[in-house]
Amino acid sequence: MLLNREMVMRKDPRDRLIRALAAQLGAERETRAAIASAVANGQIDREVLLALLEDPIPAWSQEDLNRADRLAASAAHYREIAA
Repeated sequence: MLLNREMVMRKDPRDRLIRALAAQLGAERETRAAIASAVANGQIDREVLLALLEDPIPAWSQEDLNRADRLAASAAHYREIAA
């Protein structure tokens, strides 16, 4: 029964959106950490920082969506164990 419920949940567009947003948030955190590290080590100058700030936000890729799907599946697995 749980397997059927998981299959239905994966088809729900809201769940896919949540997974995509979770993937985007993770990517933004990784990017922010990388930039902070580069600035702290003096590896990045003002012009590069300005270019990063002015760069448009990229659209989600299929890889981002796949990563979000994997993240959601692992979370579901742990919720099932905890129940």
